[in-house]
Amino acid sequence: MEQLTGQDATFLYLESPRMPMHIGSINIYDQQTAPGGAVRFKQILELIESRLHRARAFRQRLVQVPMALDYPYWIQDPNFDLEFHVRHIALPKPGDWRQLCIQAARLHARQLDVSRPLWEFYIIEGLHNVAGLPPDSYALLAKIHHSAIDGATGAEITAALHDLGPEGTVVAPDRTWVAEQPPTALELLVRTYGNNIRQPFKLLKVLSHAVPVVAETRRRLQRHELKSAGEVPKTIFNAPVSAHRVFEGRDFDLADIKTVRRALPGATINDAVLAICGGAIRSYLLARSALPPESLVAMAPVNVRVDNEKGAGGNQVSALAVAIRTDIPDPLERLAAVHAHTRDAKELSNAYGARLMTDINKHIPAATLALAGRLVTQMGLGNMISPLFNCVITNVPGPQVPLYMNGARLVTQYGLGPVGDSIGLFIPVLSYDGRLTISFTSCREIMPDPERFAACIEEAFADMLSAARRTLGEEALPAATTWDGHADNMAAAAPDQSSGSNWNP
Repeated sequence: MEQLTGQDATFLYLESPRMPMHIGSINIYDQQTAPGGAVRFKQILELIESRLHRARAFRQRLVQVPMALDYPYWIQDPNFDLEFHVRHIALPKPGDWRQLCIQAARLHARQLDVSRPLWEFYIIEGLHNVAGLPPDSYALLAKIHHSAIDGATGAEITAALHDLGPEGTVVAPDRTWVAEQPPTALELLVRTYGNNIRQPFKLLKVLSHAVPVVAETRRRLQRHELKSAGEVPKTIFNAPVSAHRVFEGRDFDLADIKTVRRALPGATINDAVLAICGGAIRSYLLARSALPPESLVAMAPVNVRVDNEKGAGGNQVSALAVAIRTDIPDPLERLAAVHAHTRDAKELSNAYGARLMTDINKHIPAATLALAGRLVTQMGLGNMISPLFNCVITNVPGPQVPLYMNGARLVTQYGLGPVGDSIGLFIPVLSYDGRLTISFTSCREIMPDPERFAACIEEAFADMLSAARRTLGEEALPAATTWDGHADNMAAAAPDQSSGSNWNP
């Protein structure tokens, strides 16, 4: 039995029917590379069952402490049923990209069953009319609760299910799996008594180190030795959310992103992605007459997991607040400004200490966190205060070699994330095998036209790449067309408009 940390438990306390707190991905596979050119659902079940030992999240379920007096616990579920978690569905005709996005949004909007291990896989057949995809491709949509994983551990689960070649490998468990019986309420309360005696002393110890660090950092901010992201404007994304979701995404050549990076000495791929997202958001808000004069600020999760915490599950993340310069129309000027702001955000994070907030959060009393969660989900506290940021942009680097599952080659990946009151836009960025995807999750009431925002991402990418090529003296190419042919429909999806984890440098 293992207790959740305060950071992990926070995602449970924020859970509600309007705000499910799971993260997800869509993996798309070409089964032509599999033996016989086809993969059966039974084979997928058998492979997942053979790999359960490679990720602890698969068979662990929650045990709640009475009255939320302490953080919940994970136990190895004695009633684990693989076929409950892995489901088989098909897209309705015509089986195109739009149908996949609609189905993904509907599935992602549903809460996970907290009485079982907090994950679900959907094998989705019927991708018959997605331009650029091999015929008879299928998708795996994954949902895993944020209390169980962050972006880094999500990447570990991806690695656990895949092989480096179509032939596959057999990985035997190093020990026998043992189920655990749930503890009684009395046993939990006894543990709670001891924890609640120790917890204040642990919190005081952390605060004794934190207070002087925070005070000195504030003095440096006042002396302008450090810079913050600035005032956060309230936007259409900082509004209450409904229980309905939208999803869309686009796929790009990673080499083109690297071309953009080369246009500005010292810039990173992350800087380029942030600047592209800033341009997309700028275009989208301009079209809706909702662009504030101040730059929007993105929250970029940062992986603070150290070597001895790899494979531990849960969350080990801090965050940067980065101005994505939606106030700058020129792509390369925006890239330069974002690069400067990212550098400032890292310096500010280092001054505070990257693990400061995670260390404090570990020792806040569970009852306090649970109360805060109820204030956010039931009383709308998030909508009563000024926003801390406008959106989340998280970058999860993946392997740059092909991966296979049951012999079927993984073609591409898209991310899905949680949204909540005043945090109505989540943009995951995934890279894999020479490609990079930018996708997004939002609330249907906040963003009723996801195809328009996806087109804005393509437009911002094309503008940035064109400007970078001119700066580098390379031949300008026409607007980039992604692998799935979405660029062909860009003009129809968006009107003319002016020009938009783990965050590792």
